[in-house]
Amino acid sequence: METAEVWKQFSEGVRGYIRNRINDPETVEDLLQEVFAKVHINLHKVQNEARVKAWVYTIARNAVTDHYRKRDHPVLLPKERAIADMEEEKEELTAKDCLLPLIHNLPEAYRRAMLLSEIEGRKQAEVAEILQISLSGAKSRIQRGRRLLQYGYMDCCNYKLNEDGYLVGEHQEDCKVCNS
Repeated sequence: METAEVWKQFSEGVRGYIRNRINDPETVEDLLQEVFAKVHINLHKVQNEARVKAWVYTIARNAVTDHYRKRDHPVLLPKERAIADMEEEKEELTAKDCLLPLIHNLPEAYRRAMLLSEIEGRKQAEVAEILQISLSGAKSRIQRGRRLLQYGYMDCCNYKLNEDGYLVGEHQEDCKVCNS
């Protein structure tokens, strides 16, 4: 498989992936170019062409993660941009669309831990290292942050906890978070 073919197949999808995580259009394009530079340099190492897509998106995820590591704190998408993107795609708002606004409303200690663990997908040990706290402290912040997110969903979208402690319900069109 050639780099041009990989670009043709995946560049728009990777651009969208990065754009959903980075607010600055110039940074999106810079990261896209960085991803495909790495693709070009290392494509010869890929032995199974069926795994090229997963490999390319892994490079993109790592580029976004590295971008945030270089910053003091993550930048969230403005609500207006997120809503405009959703309207452009003509998709209905879902419970997932409330996640970032709900995290953004958490107290700072929980917000940082939740962004690192739930949005960036970092392990709890990495969260502890980045936040310069103990592993048990990171675990506590993540668990408390998750609990606060549950309450947020219950408040904004009228979700309920079932008998097993899981959130159940459907996203409401009049959601207080993603429609505000």
